[in-house]
This record gives sequence, structure tokens and C-alpha cells, in this order.
Amino acid sequence: EQERVFMSLENDNNVNEGSVEDVVERYRPEIQKLTPFLKWLRNSARIDVAQTYSNSELNNTMSIPVYDSNLLAFVKAAQSTNLLDRNYVYVYSRNRLRDYRDELLFIDRAGITDMDDLAGILSKYILSGMTKGGVWAEGVKNGVLYTVVTKMDELVKFWDKTLENEQNL
Repeated sequence: EQERVFMSLENDNNVNEGSVEDVVERYRPEIQKLTPFLKWLRNSARIDVAQTYSNSELNNTMSIPVYDSNLLAFVKAAQSTNLLDRNYVYVYSRNRLRDYRDELLFIDRAGITDMDDLAGILSKYILSGMTKGGVWAEGVKNGVLYTVVTKMDELVKFWDKTLENEQNL
């Protein structure tokens, strides 16, 4: 499939909206804000990165999640990108994504033309985590945040190199 997308590229050196060059140019700087967290995300998968704080003297009060500082830094970095889309629910309905297993399968099969949908998966975790306590930690623990950022980075690097080689021909 990647070859098919590649063949459809126009060789007029203009960056056309929605072209592979356009996608690479738009996503590269945003993904670079997140890649410093990949090692931490990989090492933290299957680990609970949020502890629950509750005051034992006030038994029936709300418990408050206390997050790992790396998780908070990752969330802040993601919020500083242009990757977050409040309409991520459409990505989920369009691709029939119901749980983290569906997400991981979709990410595994995704190509450069799926970058907006990959950003939608990232958006779900970052944006819904702002209102639902355990979502950020869940995205780290189930490996989806690591996998989606890794995939986006790999796709941008692959197509960056491929486009560079094309221009040198």
C-alpha cells in the first residue's frame, strides 16, 4: 500500500495539501516534541504511573490521582502540539475502535495516510484524561501512547527518507 501512495505523488516540487510531503512537513515538528518521552513510555508500559491519594481521616472523600512527573511532562508536551483534535470520536466510529486492542491493531496497520487518525488516538487519551482521572495512566500502561507516538515517528522518518531519495534521483 505504501508503494501505491508513493506512486501517486506529483513530482512538480510543490507541496500539495494532503500529499505525503505535506503530511511529513506538518507532523515532523509536532512529533519531535513527543519523541523524547518514548523511552519512558516504553519502560512504563504495564506499570501503574498514577497513585491514588486519599486521606484516611476523611474516609468517604474523593480520591485524587497523583501522577508521575514524566507523565505530566508528556501530557504537557502533547498539549503544546497541533496534534490534538477534539473530534477524535469520529476517528473511533469511522475505524470501529472500541478498546485498546482495536487501537493497537489499527496503529500497527497504519500508513502515512492515517496520520490524522493516529493523532485522533493520541487525542482521545490526552483530552479525555483531562477530565477522567485514570485515562492518561491507562494509555501508558496498555502501551497505546508509546505505540502511537512510535508509529507516527517511524512513518515520518520513513517517508522523509523516501522523499529525500526521490529528489536525489
